Amino acid sequence: MRTDHFIRFERVDSVEEAERGLLARLHGELLRIDAVRPDVVRLQLSRGGSFDPKPTYAVCVDPLASGPEGPVTWRAEPGEDAWRLVTDELVVTLWLDPFRVDVHRTDGSVVLESVPDPEGRYWTYATLNDAWTTRRRIGRDDAIYGLGEKGGHHNRRGRDFTMWNTDVLNEHATAEFRAGLDAADPRSDMSSVEFDPYYVTIPFFYQRDAETGSAVGSFVDNGYRGEYEFSHDDEYRVTFHGGQWTEYLFAGPSMASILERYTWLTGRATLPPIWALGYQQCRWHAYTQADVERIAKRYRDDEFPCDGIWLDIDYMDGYRVFTWDSSRFPDPAGMLKGLSNQGFRTISIVDPGVKHDPGYAVYDDGLEQDVFCRTEGGDTYIGQVWPGNTAFPDFATPEARSWWGALNATHVESGLAGIWNDMNEPATGEIAPQAMLFDKGRAKHERYHNQYALLMAMGTIEGLKAARPEARTFVLSRAGFAGIQRYAANWMGDNQARWDHLWVSMPMACGFGLSGQPFVGADIGGFQGDTNPELFLRWMQMGTLTPFCRNHSEIDNIDQYPWSFGPEVHDLAREAVRLRYRLMPYIYSAFVRATETGEPVQRPLVLDHQHDPAVVDLDDEYLFGRDLLVAPVTEQGQTSRTVYLPEGDWYDWHTGELHPGGQRITVETPLERVPLFARAGAAIPMWTEAPASTDGYRPESVELHVFDPVVDGRWESVLVEDDGLTVTHDEPGAEAQRLTTTVVVTRSGGEVSVEHATSGPGYAGHARTRFDVVRHAA
Repeated sequence: MRTDHFIRFERVDSVEEAERGLLARLHGELLRIDAVRPDVVRLQLSRGGSFDPKPTYAVCVDPLASGPEGPVTWRAEPGEDAWRLVTDELVVTLWLDPFRVDVHRTDGSVVLESVPDPEGRYWTYATLNDAWTTRRRIGRDDAIYGLGEKGGHHNRRGRDFTMWNTDVLNEHATAEFRAGLDAADPRSDMSSVEFDPYYVTIPFFYQRDAETGSAVGSFVDNGYRGEYEFSHDDEYRVTFHGGQWTEYLFAGPSMASILERYTWLTGRATLPPIWALGYQQCRWHAYTQADVERIAKRYRDDEFPCDGIWLDIDYMDGYRVFTWDSSRFPDPAGMLKGLSNQGFRTISIVDPGVKHDPGYAVYDDGLEQDVFCRTEGGDTYIGQVWPGNTAFPDFATPEARSWWGALNATHVESGLAGIWNDMNEPATGEIAPQAMLFDKGRAKHERYHNQYALLMAMGTIEGLKAARPEARTFVLSRAGFAGIQRYAANWMGDNQARWDHLWVSMPMACGFGLSGQPFVGADIGGFQGDTNPELFLRWMQMGTLTPFCRNHSEIDNIDQYPWSFGPEVHDLAREAVRLRYRLMPYIYSAFVRATETGEPVQRPLVLDHQHDPAVVDLDDEYLFGRDLLVAPVTEQGQTSRTVYLPEGDWYDWHTGELHPGGQRITVETPLERVPLFARAGAAIPMWTEAPASTDGYRPESVELHVFDPVVDGRWESVLVEDDGLTVTHDEPGAEAQRLTTTVVVTRSGGEVSVEHATSGPGYAGHARTRFDVVRHAA
């Protein structure tokens, strides 16, 4: 029946067994409940009587193929009031009248319980604009994590969020959201760290039960605009404004297991080239070739480690993508070769917008190949961004992605090492994007808006792999959707040179990490506005202990190079970067683990200590890898701060002092350092020195810093070594060209032993002949 423009699903008409679960009919639609893995189920409700076989490009496996555990064991249990789908770990109950779906673990604990709205609707479709809404039960003190890139505290409970990729500094793009909000709502204020929405949409979250500490997960495979409402006392609401309901539910109860299964579905990051883990220098500035070469020389003269030099939009000819301004850069290939000879990789920005300019080869070829987005009338959609009137590739088609990939392949032939994708929400300036249609005009804008950056990255990677099949690719993207981790790293967009923006980059990065994206970082120093010496230094000290480490600032700001604030700041910033380079074996091994398990490099303490109530809302410190705890300085003039140490024992990295976990301590924060702690029992691999860059660096020895445990037990750490550049680490059908060293630290009866075993065939260029063990004891 239809009531107030809603379709109410009242009762199930029939149910039968299907290939991997149940198939039901109700109100002219079909409902599928499939057992994906023993602890994962998929719920789908058709639109117009049929299923969309690929609602988005997020899922990269066949969910109904056998998972890592092998075939799923399940059974259907019919009943008068309800049918049940039962696996070894889950019970899904399909209630027949009224229709609703509940999911529990086999021990009876709740994964999902539906609740009705005031009119008794458990599930509604709006007849206006194809929206749908569902409501679920939630405890008043339950915590919510995930949703990718969101501002504010990493516990999302008590707030509402919009799923719509947005250029947050474009007032035209954000006006419609601010207009519907109360002036007191922090989401309406672009200067607020809780401003919403952001550049990246990932409709995946965890719900942590306040009483038990157990967690469940939900991923809605839908690219349309959506809303998550976590501000209600006893329920949360999920609304999407189009597309079918396709949802994966994860039983947990550990957050780590949920993340492993989510990244099995949507893919894991590929192993980046090691140079991408080094320090990166970037600025939006109208550089000349001589300027770039001078900056590179300054880094080497100052013995300041640096691996990357980045070029923002002014390297192009009139913002025409895939071009160079010949007056500023008379010899790009020569410049890039010279930089490479000094150990620098160069990365250039590439926006999706193609200047509407007859006679410009890329535009003309795009028209001829019919790869641009259309309007309803069949014309080329035109937006307005940096080049002025601009056409946009229709990345929803394989032809456009292939065309774009070939352009990128040609672009890097000059010697570029990677590609930086910006403005890919897609940002369309003052012209609203809704008239931009996809799939040659057959698909409305809303279906692909949130997927645009993902599809752009897919095309870019396709081209880079074709150009350099033996080399690892590197793409940095501003926007993204679930699955972006398969193709690109993300940075957090246009932040500001403010202390609260330094702080918010921690929970924002942790939200990314919990949402499957391990390669993420914020612009060090702040992109927009003028930084100051203290803020810059504190940001450098934190940023060098995050996955992506790039100094970037806006045009017309004060200079923000390490040498811009005097010798003291320069030298302390250099020490921070040198620590990152010495930790490179540890950082690299953490990235290897991320590619294998989905485990993030930078993560909130709650991921590893989810049963500790003290970390539920803790977001001013984080774990960097499994064994380092970082507690940055986030306030001006701060000379000490409180640090919470979770379960275990922890060594102060700077003083060597040992502290038991499960307590808060006060730590001094002099200008030369931020609090850093190593887990007792860990073996941290380090280079003995900080090289100028990772390029060609093959040390003869690696230090193993062993932090002696103070209680009996066994601890395991892993070091992975390969050439850092090629894909020989994962060639199909061949043993990975790498060395994996497992270090086992054991304490028994007061005696501490350290053992290690190395396996693997090795790799070309391997030079290490020994480990130097450095012991740290209380």
